[in-house]
Amino acid sequence: MLARFALPLALFSVPAIAQPAPQPIPPAVQAAADGMAEVLLGKRPAAEVFSPAFLAAVPADKLAALTAQIAGQFGPLEGLEGVTATGPASGVIALRFARAIYSGPFAVDADGKVANLLLNDYKPVGDDTATILRDVAALPGAAGVLYAPLDGGEPLLALNADRQLAIGSTFKLYVLAALARQVEQGTRKWDEVVTLDDLRSLPSGQMQDWPAGAPVTLQTLATMMISISDNTATDQLIRLVGRDAIAEELRASGHSAPARTLPFLTTREAFALKADLARGTRYAGMSEPEQTGALAALGREFAADPATVAAPTFTAPTLIDGVEWFASPDDLRKLLGRIVALKDPTARKILAVSPSMPAAQRKNWAFTGFKGGSEPGVINGTWLLQKPGGQWRILTMSWNNPAAAVDQATLELIAQRILALP
Repeated sequence: MLARFALPLALFSVPAIAQPAPQPIPPAVQAAADGMAEVLLGKRPAAEVFSPAFLAAVPADKLAALTAQIAGQFGPLEGLEGVTATGPASGVIALRFARAIYSGPFAVDADGKVANLLLNDYKPVGDDTATILRDVAALPGAAGVLYAPLDGGEPLLALNADRQLAIGSTFKLYVLAALARQVEQGTRKWDEVVTLDDLRSLPSGQMQDWPAGAPVTLQTLATMMISISDNTATDQLIRLVGRDAIAEELRASGHSAPARTLPFLTTREAFALKADLARGTRYAGMSEPEQTGALAALGREFAADPATVAAPTFTAPTLIDGVEWFASPDDLRKLLGRIVALKDPTARKILAVSPSMPAAQRKNWAFTGFKGGSEPGVINGTWLLQKPGGQWRILTMSWNNPAAAVDQATLELIAQRILALP
C-alpha cells in the first residue's frame, strides 16, 4: 500500500558492471549486442542470446513487457543504434526507439550469452514539453505534475499543479519537516535515543520485525522512514512528534486544503480503515472532529489487542478518495521550500539517501533527494533538486485512478523524460 517508489528502470543487473574506456569491439560483444536487439524486436528467441541465469530472473515475457513500456513512452523500438566495448566480454549497448536512444552496460558469459544488462541512460530524440504534457493528460484517472523553481518562479512544466491528489507515502515529507522543525527549535535532537514500542505497522519497511524496546535515534527513524519508506518508523515518529505538530507544519507550509488530510493518519490507522470497508467508508464521510474521535477509538482497540484489527488484503484501489493523504503539486513545492530553508541540513541529507535517479542523470545536479509513495490506484514521485549554480527545483508527479491500478513504470519514464529536457 505504501511502498517505496524507485528509479531507474533496470532490465537486469547483477553484479554491477564497470564502464572503462571504449576498446575495439570483440566479436562476442558485437554478436551479443546484435542478438539483444533482435530479441527485443521479436525476431529471435531469448534463449539463443541470454543466459539461463538471466532468463530465470528476467523471463522472455518480462523482457518483452519492459520493451513495450519504453515503447509506450518513446515509440517503437527501431533497432540497434550502436555498441562500444568496455572489455573482452562487456560493452555498452545503445538501442534506438522512435523518440529516444536507450543505452547501458552488459556482460557476456563464457558461452557467449548475455549474463547482465542494465539500461540506465537515455537521450530523447524530438521529445518536448508539449508532448510530455499531452501524455500526462492522457493517463486514465487524474494526474498532476510540476517541474519548477522551488522559490515559486515560472514553472518549466505544469499540469493540474493546484489539484489535490492522493500522494501515498510522500506524506512522510510532512513528518520529516515537523521533526526537523522541532530540532531547529531545540525541543528535539537528531541523536535523541528512543525505544520502539509494541504498536507496529505493516510493510513497507523492516522495523516491524525489530524487537520491542530496541533503542534507535530519531535520525535513524527518519532515515528509515524516507529511504525505504518504513511504516513502523513513520508511526513511531508521528507519535513522538505529535499529530498536532505535524498538522501545524502542514498548515504553515501553505497547504491549500488541510481538511483533506487532517486529522493526520498513521499508516497503521490507514491500513485498518482500508481493511474494513464499512468502517473506512463511514470514516471518510465524517467531519474532522468526528474523525478525531474515530481514531481515538481505533487507538484504544490497538492498545487492547493489536491482533483484533485486521490487516488489509486489497489489490485494487480502495478508498483512495477518502482514506489517504492529499496534496497538490504546488503544496509539495511549498513544503520542500520549508525544508530547504532549514539551517540544519540533516533533513536534506536524509532525502538524498535514496535519490531514485539514474547515475547518468544525477551527475547533472549538485543535489538530488527523493520521496515517493504508492498503493493500488495511487502513485507519487517527488524530487528535490539543486542545479550546480545553486537554484533549487522540484519535480513532483501524482497519478490517481480509483477504477484501476496505476503503472509505476509509466510514471518513472515520464519523470526521466522531464529530467532530460534541455
